Amino acid sequence: MDLAGAQWRKSTKSGNNGGSCVEVADNLPGVVLVRDTKDRDGGTLTFGRGAWHGFVALAKEIGPVG
Repeated sequence: MDLAGAQWRKSTKSGNNGGSCVEVADNLPGVVLVRDTKDRDGGTLTFGRGAWHGFVALAKEIGPVG
């Protein structure tokens, strides 16, 4: 899969204080990509759209951890 066209955006829930930051690219057909803002070359998680929406819904339901 060609990821060159991925348009990354920082999660709105990521703070600006250097804490845990996640970037998401959801502009590619059929997939959502996730990576660590502080280690952009460290790997990318790939989710199907349905799996991503399910994850986000559950994360909202559970709320912050820690």
